[in-house]
Amino acid sequence: MTNYGDEATVREILTRSGDTWAVVGLSNNTARAAYGVAQVLQRYGKRIVPVHPKAETVLGEPGYASLADVPFPVDVVDVFVNSSLAGEVADQAVAVGAKAVWFQLGVVDEAAYGRTRAAGVSMVMDRCPAIEIPRLG
Repeated sequence: MTNYGDEATVREILTRSGDTWAVVGLSNNTARAAYGVAQVLQRYGKRIVPVHPKAETVLGEPGYASLADVPFPVDVVDVFVNSSLAGEVADQAVAVGAKAVWFQLGVVDEAAYGRTRAAGVSMVMDRCPAIEIPRLG
């Protein structure tokens, strides 16, 4: 397995990239992984920003239909969409000035990883912040 995010990058994103996390694909469906991960991020002091076509309020935070609709800076874009759609989200994250992009477990797009890193934006793929953040200690 290719490692798309060494421990130093994982630690940097979780501790130094900022606390405003846009969670793309987050809705009020509590059975979806995005919901549980967003809860963990909140527990660790991150502000979550739901980004979903429905633009629902989730976990007390107002939602937006797209990253471009978020009216304030986001630090990290956490991507819970199919790999075939994730590259476009990574490009949008770069366009809105995010400091980092995080593709969830099972979400891999090597071309998007290359573009994002070439743009100077930190990136992790195929990892889960809800698994990684408790390991920081």
